[in-house]
Amino acid sequence: MRIRALVLAASGAVALSALAVPSASAATAGPAVTFSNLKVNSGKNIVVGSTSMVTVSATYTVTKPANLSASSFQTGPVLYRGATLGMDSDDLLFGDDAGTCTASSSTVLKCSAKVQFRPKGTAETGDLINSQAGTWKLGALAVNDSDGITWQGNLGSTHLQRRATLTANASPEPVKKGKTITVTGKLARANWDTNTYAGYSTQPVKLQFRKKGSSTYTTLKTVTTTSTGTLKTTTTATADGYYRYSFAGTTTTPSVSAAGDFVDVQ
Repeated sequence: MRIRALVLAASGAVALSALAVPSASAATAGPAVTFSNLKVNSGKNIVVGSTSMVTVSATYTVTKPANLSASSFQTGPVLYRGATLGMDSDDLLFGDDAGTCTASSSTVLKCSAKVQFRPKGTAETGDLINSQAGTWKLGALAVNDSDGITWQGNLGSTHLQRRATLTANASPEPVKKGKTITVTGKLARANWDTNTYAGYSTQPVKLQFRKKGSSTYTTLKTVTTTSTGTLKTTTTATADGYYRYSFAGTTTTPSVSAAGDFVDVQ
């Protein structure tokens, strides 16, 4: 299939993986279609770890003239950054393959597609780097048999995020009531540049406690991670229960909570 490798020389645009669109010099008009109802990953943020490719689904609607054959063009969703969608966008991200469409009328197509996200070093093309985590705009394109392109941007937005991990360890175990408990841990996130996990520095993380027999965690205090992502604080033992750290997340990194560590208070 023709939709595969994006033109890398397009005015500084960075291709990750792609619908194979024509060169920036193509003058042929694109198909007379419009897009609507685009939803990528069911509207949820896209979270990518340090090494494995992540594939998400997208759905969208294409509206076309009744006399325009659906087989004469191909379509797909686009993630982009920059003021406008086109060959001069700051970054462009496409799926490996064109969308699959089914006609619901002579003028309306219901379509679905897949979009792949690959950390650096996991594929020959399509490498994500750390600076590309954050907010991306959503758009779509159509390519016709004459290599004309139709772009449509501002169809929504999503967050492309670096997967996070969080640990918690409370000690001593057991402990006498009223004594001090020390809770350590570490907040880390995927480093797409090195295919590892690295500490996430200077982030506020909540220390939480769940009493034995309860299903609800209560926040005790907020602790800030060190330059290496580590956490350490103390609290007073009051009852049997579970201690954990919980991170609310940022634009570039999803929320995460550590597994609760049980402490027997005697």
